[in-house]
Amino acid sequence: MSPSKIRFSELVGEQTRAEIFATVLTAGPISRTQLAQRLGLVPSSVTRMLPPLLEHDYLHESDAVPQGRGRPQKMLHVNPDKHIVVGTKIGPAQVSGVVTDMAANVLARAEEPIADCTPETALSAAAALTSRLLSEAPEAADRVLGLGVGVSGHVDSSAGICRYSALLDWDKVDVAGPLREATRLPVVVNNDVNTLVVAERWFGQGRDVDSFAVVTVGPGIGCGLLLDGTLFSGATGLAGELGHLPLDPAGPMCSCGRRGCLEALAGDRAVLRHLQDAGIPCTTISEAIDLARSPAGGSAQAVARSAFAEAGAALGRGLAGMCNLLNLQKIIIAGEGAIAYDLFGPAASQALETHAFSTAARDCDVHVDPVRHDLWARGAACLVIRDAVGAAIS
Repeated sequence: MSPSKIRFSELVGEQTRAEIFATVLTAGPISRTQLAQRLGLVPSSVTRMLPPLLEHDYLHESDAVPQGRGRPQKMLHVNPDKHIVVGTKIGPAQVSGVVTDMAANVLARAEEPIADCTPETALSAAAALTSRLLSEAPEAADRVLGLGVGVSGHVDSSAGICRYSALLDWDKVDVAGPLREATRLPVVVNNDVNTLVVAERWFGQGRDVDSFAVVTVGPGIGCGLLLDGTLFSGATGLAGELGHLPLDPAGPMCSCGRRGCLEALAGDRAVLRHLQDAGIPCTTISEAIDLARSPAGGSAQAVARSAFAEAGAALGRGLAGMCNLLNLQKIIIAGEGAIAYDLFGPAASQALETHAFSTAARDCDVHVDPVRHDLWARGAACLVIRDAVGAAIS
């Protein structure tokens, strides 16, 4: 057998064991038969994959218990005490983090504002926050499995490098290396929306479907994809850059240096620009939201509502393109800006329906989940758990 075939077999084994672990974590206690049914596997495949998970104490199997009128079955469940994990999210204004057990239960959480988002400042803050969180966990030094980090932009997870982030103004930044040196921990780095995809898959709106997207709205427009049950990052980690989909070549300048990207038409700055062009001095998106919801009404409120509707229409066109390309089952709208869905959502839904091909819009449910910062960090911890379970026991 060729080396490439051997490696492919190993990779499939890693992915399958990681999916088995994730399914037991989210649906357990669960029997082997139920596990095979959920994953679409034959029972013999589950039986072949389980021994390393049990032998390395990642999973426990209870004594047989009655299952209705059927034969008693042993039930699988995650051993939460096997390790603890740290997850962090680096944003433009703060670093947030959590410590979880192996069932991804949050044991401690913290966040720290940062004076600027230069790599030196942000990575130092992430390392300090990691130490602070571990100081709150009992026997952390002997139990910690690793550190997961989510950052915006094009992230090469295999190299641990942020290739480019317009939001953070980062270019070819080594994220894993400095954090590994500072914390003495294995480090997993991924796009921050991808961490949210994993969290939604394990605990949120993505548990019941195999193909969905998480689209984050706010200062930027982010996107992460789960396709056929697998996190999809593309050839070099660049998949999901929905915010930089070119919609209008003559449109406003985007943070990436190009004109007419979806982010330039639907992000926070697009809303504020609309208001400022009308002579309304809004400087923050919170002010714009308050103005649009103001009970006083008036012309300023009408302009604010129009600004959000225009941004929503652009977002809907972008979502239609994604649905036409991928035929998704679900889109989860998240991020800081999701709290204004009542303002931009109707226009986004209308544009999605108008521009989607055939049944693409009707095939896709749209849900809103204005998640907290610690869910992003929890997702980063989940990536560590997923990778460790898949690789360490193969």
